[in-house]
Amino acid sequence: MSYHISRAVQGDFDAVVEKVTQKLKDEGFGVLTQIDVQNTLKHKLGVDMKRYLILGACNPEFAHKALGLESKIGVMLPCNVVVAEGENGVEVGAIDPRVAMKQIGNPALAEIAEEVATRLSRAVGRA
Repeated sequence: MSYHISRAVQGDFDAVVEKVTQKLKDEGFGVLTQIDVQNTLKHKLGVDMKRYLILGACNPEFAHKALGLESKIGVMLPCNVVVAEGENGVEVGAIDPRVAMKQIGNPALAEIAEEVATRLSRAVGRA
């Protein structure tokens, strides 16, 4: 099992970001943070790289349930979704929460992780 859910899409980078954000919203996720990795690395290290954006996506209902089961689960939140310029278009990927939650060792999180993975998969797949 891979640690991510991803695919390459064709289109303008900014349009893909907008579409991914909308598809996440359609699945009940809000984007809490945006990290512009390209800009950050340029300013901090003086290096050039392709466009790379990390979206911190959160579904409040599932976050609340997970926090009720594991008080320290916040270190795993929000779910990171990446939009990056790739060789074959724009790469869209998300963490696979099933893999991440398995590491915690609380079987009660498996149902939540499965539903979050399903929703993230749909959002990535429709981007």
